[in-house]
Amino acid sequence: MYAPDVTATALPEESLLHDRVASQDFLDCYSVASDLPPRRAAEIITSFPGWARFLLLIRRVLTAPFGLSNDGPAAKDKVGIFPIETETSRELVAGFNDRHLDFRVSVISQEGRVFLATWVHPHNIGGHFYLKTILPFHILIARNALARVGAESTLAIATSGQE
Repeated sequence: MYAPDVTATALPEESLLHDRVASQDFLDCYSVASDLPPRRAAEIITSFPGWARFLLLIRRVLTAPFGLSNDGPAAKDKVGIFPIETETSRELVAGFNDRHLDFRVSVISQEGRVFLATWVHPHNIGGHFYLKTILPFHILIARNALARVGAESTLAIATSGQE
């Protein structure tokens, strides 16, 4: 099976996340070769595989006593549990503010690549602790999500050539 090359990269200069980033914030960005539009890529990204859903279930159980959101706030438009804040033809920004931190993801499609960036602004020691605890899992989930985006894009290209 083809494994798309997911690369750690800088956040594209045009991203709306740049306006949010302050010192002490977390920001990472990965990209993969793909021509999918941001909405479609975000749908794939938030369609977690079983192992990631299991990790989220563990998170739900462990964070329930602290009153952290597990389903995101109500919103007219969401990808997964994340309310969409902004959507253009090139970038989709989704996420929400919680008691312990503010969280946004950006999915950007440009020049034959899809970028997935995550910005986190911890509010307190609990937010910093939470971020450090989940970071290894976040990296696995983000890289896997983009690999799935790249695989779908590759599959679409391969099947369109067979028609």
